[in-house]
Amino acid sequence: MASHKDFVDYVAEQLGGAGAIRSRKMFGEYGLFCDGLFFGVICDDQLYVKPTPAGEAAFPRLPKAPPYEGAKDYIRVEDVEDREALTALVRLTCLALGEQPKKRRK
Repeated sequence: MASHKDFVDYVAEQLGGAGAIRSRKMFGEYGLFCDGLFFGVICDDQLYVKPTPAGEAAFPRLPKAPPYEGAKDYIRVEDVEDREALTALVRLTCLALGEQPKKRRK
């Protein structure tokens, strides 16, 4: 089941305090970017954020699950209404992802 654009737009609006949020349609679902950095996906109208040690430490109660079959586990955000928590999680995640060395394309 594909995600609805209205839900994607709502999540992007909720995350506005984290930075410049952009969504991009990918494989029938949506990838999410903050200030140009890929940090999560929306699949089946559910938000998934890449796991980082900082994000997992700050939000240890959030469950992890793969967003689609064959994917690695992501942090599954069940409550997209909590704007402060969402913004904090995305900021922590993007800060940690931005510090990782860039992978070289072959």
